Amino acid sequence: MQKMIKKYFALFALPTLLAFIVAFVVPFVLGIYLSFTEFTTVTDAKWIGLSNYVKAFQDQDFVNALWFTAKFTIVSVISINVLAFLLALLLTQKVLGRNVFRTVFFMPNLIGGIVLGYIWQLMINGVLYQFEVTLTSSAKYGFWGLVILMNWQLIGYMMVIYIAGIQNVPKEQLEAAKIDGASNGIILRKIILPLVMPSITICLFLTISNSFKLFDQNLALTAGAPSKQTAMLALDIFNTFYSKAGFEGGGQAKAVMFFVMVALIVVVQLGITRRREIES
Repeated sequence: MQKMIKKYFALFALPTLLAFIVAFVVPFVLGIYLSFTEFTTVTDAKWIGLSNYVKAFQDQDFVNALWFTAKFTIVSVISINVLAFLLALLLTQKVLGRNVFRTVFFMPNLIGGIVLGYIWQLMINGVLYQFEVTLTSSAKYGFWGLVILMNWQLIGYMMVIYIAGIQNVPKEQLEAAKIDGASNGIILRKIILPLVMPSITICLFLTISNSFKLFDQNLALTAGAPSKQTAMLALDIFNTFYSKAGFEGGGQAKAVMFFVMVALIVVVQLGITRRREIES
């Protein structure tokens, strides 16, 4: 069987490999090339070097979106992971109906981002109307509205991952620690957290990448209002492509920088947390 697999591996892998090249590699390489050109279509691209990157950094909307996205990511990653881990700790105890609670908390992740955005826009504005303001009255309302939406959508998903990690902690170690008189806090810090580091690595990766890439929820909830102050990077790139005629190359340059930035942050995060896994 192993010989047959090795013999025909290339044949069976070829369709998938071709699809990957056509659907991902070629557009990715072409996108990098177009970021150095001035174009309206792929066929009329004209090489202009680093001009698009210079213009992108001179675009105040892009700079504002970068800082807004960074602040949003920090707050969301911390709040989502802390709350998800606490819920996972609670729902791995002997709680009546815990499977029902797990299902209910996970369900928001199944709803599309556009739908979630409009639903939360109606609910939050319904509360804010009582104070004669809306989500788009100030950037701070839009910011916290996005944080609430992101938490509501992802906490249940991360909770499931943390539950899987906590359930893999050997019960013998927990029982031995209790017999030795260790408090719940010590057990959490010295046993549970180190052994759950693989789950923490996965959850941090997912929350960081999803927070940076947030688009449809941002579009539906605030659309960047007021005055593009709540536009995140993905929405700013979209607006650059479709709202600024003749600056398609600048939008592509922003997209390339966006990819590089997120990739670097995620690689650093994976490296740090994986080293903690080895130590544990």
